[in-house]
Amino acid sequence: MTCTFVFFFLLCLVGVFDVESHEVSVMIGDSVTLDYNASEMERKNEIEWRFDDIRIANVLMGNPTYDNNARFKDRLKMDRNGSLTIKDTIITDTGVYKLTTIISNKESINIFRVTVYAPLTIPVVTSDISQCSLGSKCSLLCSVVNVRHVTLSWYKGNSLLSNISVSELSISLSLPLEVEYQDKNTYSCVINNPISNQTKHVCITDLCRLCSVASSDEVRYGGGTEAVIRLVVTALVGLAAVAAFIVLVYDIRSRRVEQETHQ
Repeated sequence: MTCTFVFFFLLCLVGVFDVESHEVSVMIGDSVTLDYNASEMERKNEIEWRFDDIRIANVLMGNPTYDNNARFKDRLKMDRNGSLTIKDTIITDTGVYKLTTIISNKESINIFRVTVYAPLTIPVVTSDISQCSLGSKCSLLCSVVNVRHVTLSWYKGNSLLSNISVSELSISLSLPLEVEYQDKNTYSCVINNPISNQTKHVCITDLCRLCSVASSDEVRYGGGTEAVIRLVVTALVGLAAVAAFIVLVYDIRSRRVEQETHQ
């Protein structure tokens, strides 16, 4: 609470009069420029860049200098207008960049929230025969690994069926889908982030062929597990009947022997 009060008190003293925020996305390995066009008055004063509150570069009287920061070694370039270029971006360049300019002791602040994205791989789609249901259902699973800031989605044609998103690094991300194994519609699994996407189109007939065979066998042989249970019960009933018949015959013979002994 005290730190917050002091921060706003200092802002009032300095006289911050402008704060702008920008969202910037870039693919890993590419260069990105955080654009700014400083006025003549701003160029006569100091223009400063910070990354996560650590100063990384500044322009004073038109001369750019760079702080000794191992994270950005030889990858920063700043022009006299204040624009900052980051070359050969890496994942750890993701973060908040703050540009501060001063005119007549009043600060103008521009915030650039930069996100560096890794290349996306094509999703992998598999069918799970253990989840095949009697009748006509087939269970599909779409999966990707080692991803962050992505959304994984199932589409039927152009219609969104379901999706799941992750922001932090995820070792594995999966999304299930249950379909009719004789469905002739076009399905696809799509992974995307704000600057790229990858799509895996699905042939239901090929992926669900095993489910089709399994379901046909269940019907042909009496419904799989249910049929086996019925068979076992029938066998047990038959054995019980045979046992009862044997006991009855033995009892009849025993009585005959007993009668002959008495006579």
